[in-house]
Amino acid sequence: MIETLLAGWLPQAKEHRLVLIYGRYEDGSSDFVLSTEQDHKRVYITDQHSVLGIVEAWQQHQTERGADDVLVVTTSVDDAQLGWDIRGYALGRSTRTADRASIVAQRFGAADLDPRVRAEPWLIDALLDAEPAGGWPRSGSVLTRDTAMRSLIGARLGIGTLREDALDAGALLAWSLDPTGPNRFARFPAAEQAGMTDWLAGSVGEVAPIVLRLAAAGKAADAMPLGLVGTVATRPDASPEAALAFGGLLAGVRPPALRAFTDAVEGTLERWLSEAESGGRLARERITDVANRADQLAASAHLTEALRDSRFLPSSYAAALGTLAGALSPTPVKSSITAVERALDEARDHGLARLEPERLKTAEMAVRVHRWLALPLPDVGSAALAANRQVMDWAWVDRALTTLWVGDTGGDPAVAQAYRALHQAARNRRDRLDEQFAAQLASWVPRASGTNPGGCLLIEDVLDTVVRPVASRRTPLVIVLDGMTTAIGAAIGEETAAGGWREASPRQGERVAAVTVFPSVTRAGRASLLSGVPSVGDQSVERAGFAAFWRKHRREAALFHKNDLAGEAGQRLSERLLTALAGDGVVGVVLNTIDDALDHGKEGERAGWSTRDITYLPELLDAARGYGRPVVLVADHGHVLERSSTEKPSKAEGTSARWRTGPAGDDEIELAGPRVLLGGRVTVPWREDIRYTSRKSGYHGGASLAEMIVPVLVLLPSDELVPAGWHILSPEAVTPAWWEPRRTVLPEQPAPARKPGRRKPEPEPAVPLFAVEAPDESVGTRVVATDLYAAQRAFVPKAPDKQVVAAVIDALLEADGSLSLSAVAERAGRAARRPEFFVRTLERLVNVDGYPVLTLRDGDRSVKLDREMLQTQFGVRVR
Repeated sequence: MIETLLAGWLPQAKEHRLVLIYGRYEDGSSDFVLSTEQDHKRVYITDQHSVLGIVEAWQQHQTERGADDVLVVTTSVDDAQLGWDIRGYALGRSTRTADRASIVAQRFGAADLDPRVRAEPWLIDALLDAEPAGGWPRSGSVLTRDTAMRSLIGARLGIGTLREDALDAGALLAWSLDPTGPNRFARFPAAEQAGMTDWLAGSVGEVAPIVLRLAAAGKAADAMPLGLVGTVATRPDASPEAALAFGGLLAGVRPPALRAFTDAVEGTLERWLSEAESGGRLARERITDVANRADQLAASAHLTEALRDSRFLPSSYAAALGTLAGALSPTPVKSSITAVERALDEARDHGLARLEPERLKTAEMAVRVHRWLALPLPDVGSAALAANRQVMDWAWVDRALTTLWVGDTGGDPAVAQAYRALHQAARNRRDRLDEQFAAQLASWVPRASGTNPGGCLLIEDVLDTVVRPVASRRTPLVIVLDGMTTAIGAAIGEETAAGGWREASPRQGERVAAVTVFPSVTRAGRASLLSGVPSVGDQSVERAGFAAFWRKHRREAALFHKNDLAGEAGQRLSERLLTALAGDGVVGVVLNTIDDALDHGKEGERAGWSTRDITYLPELLDAARGYGRPVVLVADHGHVLERSSTEKPSKAEGTSARWRTGPAGDDEIELAGPRVLLGGRVTVPWREDIRYTSRKSGYHGGASLAEMIVPVLVLLPSDELVPAGWHILSPEAVTPAWWEPRRTVLPEQPAPARKPGRRKPEPEPAVPLFAVEAPDESVGTRVVATDLYAAQRAFVPKAPDKQVVAAVIDALLEADGSLSLSAVAERAGRAARRPEFFVRTLERLVNVDGYPVLTLRDGDRSVKLDREMLQTQFGVRVR
């Protein structure tokens, strides 16, 4: 403060070297160098409260210090006592009074001060005490009260210099979680606490008084947790008992203020949830800390049950999952689906579900298995039908069961038991399907061959039947994912579709699957796949066979194995591989990540596989897209995972995990024929829990559907590369109806038989008071029949037929408002030869006055229909 005073006084001091100031200098004495525009002066300060002390200090200063040095004396002695002998040497010939308010204005570079600042001594004192090391920011010609308060709060609360919009309820709530700022606030004088609280209440709202009151009491960390618990007292149906119990945690808050506080807390947590979903670790930690503490406070006040519907408490999330577990059944009926779906929606809507996506995924998989179990047991009528059903339906069951086996990470015994029972029921049903498939193999294998495949695509025919037509448009990249099951293929297909790849198939609406050879092991399946004939061999055989096959069709080809893929330093893929991809020849790559994991286990804790889990697959897909190449993803065999309950393997002749020689026993089948390699005769298990060697993470070689049926995914970078006669597959086409809610169609339960009795006469049909819409008239048909649609259509040249638009609207409504772009194009037929253009035209037809009834989303890969907006705009009832 003295520096500020001298900076204003000394330029007018001329020869005066003594400055007398009314006041007290707590440090007693000190010195410093004061720099002015003219020069630098050393200043000595002493605190003297007697005439004699002042005289001695001045005499000593004159004799011992330099001619330009300045002495500042703080004193309580008035001018009358001092006399002119001393006052004559002093600046202004008097003892000067320090105007603290003027000093504050100077420190902000202002010429004047808001009168409201002068009227609050606590604010003046606080501003002088809290000035940062770098000084206060310049404020303009007048220091206003708001500027002063923002600066003070920024410095005092530890949140930096505040702009007008920098402090809101969320920032104050975040501040409450760091003990540094609240602990400092608790030490401020009561007047300063009250002043800051009043100002923040006016600028931030009702949140500020509650948070700062808790901070003053040393309980700031409980502010947000109390805001969560406080919803029990602010809801419309709040009970007096719940409100009273919460009052024991936070008393003296008016209901409107408490409601504003709880809303602010939940709004802040919602924002943090979005940040946490995007990888924000701090936001995740904050939410976890607040939610756990809120649960503790709720339990201490016996409010856990009353807060069961909270969107943020761990106990309410556990309760939602518990409700779901109670609704799940290993023997479901149609009537149970509604309760299960409702329970899943409750769990999905919980805020913590967004923090624990893997846990929610497990719950979703459980519901999917529940839906599947409610369907009739399918019949395996042939090997070809089994292969088709495996790739189009049962692969999704296997995918769900893999997740369900890992289970819920919450540790709730009731949830774990429900998932276990569901898994066992589905596994038993899958075993029955595998058994039926094995029975079909017994008659199919002896006579199956390339000329008589029995409706199946054989593994050795994949190059000729699938890859050659793809190569007719553009030479492809063939990626062999050693050990990939149809379940993994389903997941990868879903992911690549979301990434912009277009899947194609020679079969409309169906993904292709191939049947591998026996036993389903790498040295037989991969050599057969890559050479185009049933064969056994190592990498050299595969490489020679691949080149020979394509040479026969007048194409160059190169096959790359694991050791051929890695590039030099700074380059992920090898130069030779990149050169091949840039050329005109067919390129094949073998990736062993999945098969290798069967020996050592998959890294990480997530169930299932994605493209990023498979070494080099993301880079290969990116390179293929960059070079405009189609990609064919295929496997040589699948696998089963370790699920047995015994450590010891079954006794058998031989040392292979899932095949042997000798007579078949229980749950095994003995096969012979042209499709049986490695000796012509083999005994293989169809149950997944049989093995003949020591325990590993997974096995292959047997006759289960998961081992024998492999997916064949044809991925195109653009629709222009679709082979003649082939079809684009939408994600909806290759996903079973039971996988998604509201698509599952269950058989009607038979009505109970009525006892015979006298037949009553049928009553006359009632005449409705109002006109009833024809039951066969769809929503889409009613939309395109409106005058509003006709008016919109008049401004859209070359609009598609009404029937096409109606069909697309109905398809979107049936799919709960969302379909992939390819599914929309599929429903529209020839009218959507250019899908994006077609949807843009639909937008012009139905988006009245710019309201987004229908929109393209996800990078133009999906179409969303807002059913409520459709109903409002066109005046049709949407059920």
